[in-house]
Amino acid sequence: MQEEYDIVVIGGGLVGASFACALQRQGLRIAVVEQFDLLKTGHACYDDRSVALAYGTRVLFELIGVWERIAPEAAPIEKIHVSEQGGFGVTRLDHAQQGVEALGYVIENRLLGAALYRHLDDRLQMDFFMPAELSGFRRENDRVSVHFVHQGRECAASARLLVAADGAQSRVRDWASLRTTTKDYGQSAIVCNLTPEYPHESVAYERFTGSGPLAFLPLTDFAEAGQPAAPRCAVVWNMPHAQAQQMSVLDEGAFLQALQERIGYRLGRLLHRGKVNVYPLHLVKAETTVSPRVALIGNAAHTLHPVAGQGFNLGMRDAMALAELIATAAGRGEDIGGEALLQAYAQSRRQDHRRVIRVTDILAQLFTFQWPPLRLARNLGMLVTDTLPGCKTLLARSAMGLDGRLPGFRQ
Repeated sequence: MQEEYDIVVIGGGLVGASFACALQRQGLRIAVVEQFDLLKTGHACYDDRSVALAYGTRVLFELIGVWERIAPEAAPIEKIHVSEQGGFGVTRLDHAQQGVEALGYVIENRLLGAALYRHLDDRLQMDFFMPAELSGFRRENDRVSVHFVHQGRECAASARLLVAADGAQSRVRDWASLRTTTKDYGQSAIVCNLTPEYPHESVAYERFTGSGPLAFLPLTDFAEAGQPAAPRCAVVWNMPHAQAQQMSVLDEGAFLQALQERIGYRLGRLLHRGKVNVYPLHLVKAETTVSPRVALIGNAAHTLHPVAGQGFNLGMRDAMALAELIATAAGRGEDIGGEALLQAYAQSRRQDHRRVIRVTDILAQLFTFQWPPLRLARNLGMLVTDTLPGCKTLLARSAMGLDGRLPGFRQ
């Protein structure tokens, strides 16, 4: 039998779950199909991966009533310190100067996902198929038929709209013949958590080094059973592929020493490093985010270099923009998967996508080259930005995701 829904979401990760949260009280029947069982959150782990939330993303979570569940687990970023190793330039951003509680937040993916699914716990007109494997889909006039395997049995669901939130390797995007442009940065990101000697005091450090950009992001303290809580930072360190592989296999002492040489002693000595993961870095962007009865959101539409920490935030704005259009159309009795709505969604996201992708791509390349005149220009640029309040405000609002209209609606 084929169950009928208004919307089928492929991918129940952070962006897909946020999209479902936005629409859960709109009277729509929604199915979420996800390949992993995300309803099992597991225990807290020192090595949990994290995500940076811009202040604008907090605003969106507030609009849909989720922020109060997220806030207790999120470490605020009150200041951002940008510098270059061996350079004289520095730019400092402060939340107080911008009149906000924090410039952004950092939270473990697992904890953010758990907060989103607690919000969805009443499951109003919503079904979750986890773990499930997408088999394919077929468009039929005014609906799309989706086929997947759940708990060993073949399942089918019919909907007016199929939303792809299934990540950078999106099957939906490929099967819908939506072409992408891909750029290999020739770099990998080393990601790990570590404990410094001194508390981070809610400061995020962005350090441009000879090997590539390096970010230290504040995390909540972590306590092992029977042990006092220790400060913790999330580290994202970009470098050429071969160097990243070499660095990832160093023992803890050698790794921390190499990192210490790049970041200095702002946080004192680096005491402990958790598990190291390595991820190749690419820019992937869909040439268009819609096709008949199909819309892409999040990494299915764009995968960015992590230098500016904007990937999830851009995806969150995708989810909220699409949800806003759907809620409006549903309230008017219009087709929520029709051509008019899909084109409105694509148009509404085009400028934001272009701006964030362009800025991220420029930064990824600008701070990689070590040509002396370019290094001088970079450092002068950081000094000028730090000196001129207007420039600093523009940079801060861009980092906070507040330099354009925020999509969204109150539940």
